[in-house]
Amino acid sequence: MVIFILLRRTGIRKLFLFFIVIFLLLLFLSRVGKGIIPTVAEPVYHGGTDEKVIALTCNVFWGEEYIGPMLEILTDKDVLMTFFIGGTWAENFPELVKKMQSLGHEIGSHGYSHPHPDRISREANRRDITRAQDILENITGKKPALFAPPYGERGAVVLQTAEELGYQTILWSIDTIDWQRPGPQVIKDRVSGKAHNGGIVLMHPTAPTVKALPGIIDDLRGQGYKLITVGEMLQAAPDNN
Repeated sequence: MVIFILLRRTGIRKLFLFFIVIFLLLLFLSRVGKGIIPTVAEPVYHGGTDEKVIALTCNVFWGEEYIGPMLEILTDKDVLMTFFIGGTWAENFPELVKKMQSLGHEIGSHGYSHPHPDRISREANRRDITRAQDILENITGKKPALFAPPYGERGAVVLQTAEELGYQTILWSIDTIDWQRPGPQVIKDRVSGKAHNGGIVLMHPTAPTVKALPGIIDDLRGQGYKLITVGEMLQAAPDNN
């Protein structure tokens, strides 16, 4: 009899806990649906796959001596690039930012001080992004719409903060790893070998990148790709990430 009672009590306890879990789950889902609990914004790694397009991007926090040559190549090849500019760099080289804009290139934000976004607080992320925003908007007259987080870090805090500030977070699907400064042919092969519809290529202003850039453009066009900006890609496929 004692054993039977214990079994009954144990069964009731399990049933009670089961209903508690179900209740909490339903409560959580209802709060998410009402926006009480924020959902995590997803970064964009690439565009849609229906069109044969690729976007070239460049994260700029150093390498100012290579920006001029890059712009000359892009102008000569009639290509527009998306530049993600660091705030401290923009403070030091506002004329280069203005030149990028005057040539029609897209200006995005790379934050202000290049911290590790996943290692700092929400408020620190907000300060870093808004400080860069103020600087870039002061130089270009336009608030950036795109944000490339330093180091490609994409934790919930930085993604939510960027979204709250009106940014679309951009990452990449083709990494040149040119910051390691391999040979130009290695950089070119990394892009050509991974080229795909809607690809987003990550580059930095380095000497081998400058040397590789003409070949990258020619090869991608030879494969039938049209080179566009990230903003243009998002307009074509706004829900793709």
